[in-house]
Amino acid sequence: MAEALIPLFSLIALEVILGIDNIIFISILADKLPGQQQKKLRLWGLTLAMLMRLLLLAFISWILKLDQTLFTFNETPFTGKSLILIAGGLFLLYKSTKEIYHKTEMADKPVVKAPSNAGFSQLLGEVILLDLVFSVDSIITAVGMVQELWVMYAAVIITVGIMMVASGPISSFISRHPSFKILALCFLLMIGIALLADGLGFHIPKGYIYFSMAFAFLVDVIQMRTVGTKKIV
Repeated sequence: MAEALIPLFSLIALEVILGIDNIIFISILADKLPGQQQKKLRLWGLTLAMLMRLLLLAFISWILKLDQTLFTFNETPFTGKSLILIAGGLFLLYKSTKEIYHKTEMADKPVVKAPSNAGFSQLLGEVILLDLVFSVDSIITAVGMVQELWVMYAAVIITVGIMMVASGPISSFISRHPSFKILALCFLLMIGIALLADGLGFHIPKGYIYFSMAFAFLVDVIQMRTVGTKKIV
């Protein structure tokens, strides 16, 4: 039993790190909705992410086939996984660039939050699309780390539980601090580039991205505290 706990905790840690992208994306989309629907979008988005990953685990043999080469272009092999990563990367690049444009070039215009069910459904659809991309990447990574299926199921359920608890505070923090919202969008932009590069066969270690964003976050916190101190003085 003790031997199974080590890969379980390792997989949970990895899934939580990979899940940060998901939480930030959902939090930014949820901020467009009225207060009552923000929590609903986070709950639905993360619940669907868990169900999607559990469903993909049930079709583990099909998932493994996504890592097989479908065709080769310019000496670069393309698999089902790489095509999904390319599509997800392009979508993240589009969404993050669009949001950054709205937050900067159109910052002086009033923000109208989507009150209708149509707005909620559209945002939920975007969440589901990114859930699929992150889920496929997550499951293939999990298969490469552990062999026991129950460990993968347990890791997915525990990880989504942690994400649900953390999504509220993260979403509130991003909503209260506009500068961190831009930082989060830049983070998603980098993740989009990483997904696109991964799909094209150029692997960018996620550690570099997370370290650079953590450093940028630290600088932003120091700057915010410095500005706050000057105002008090």
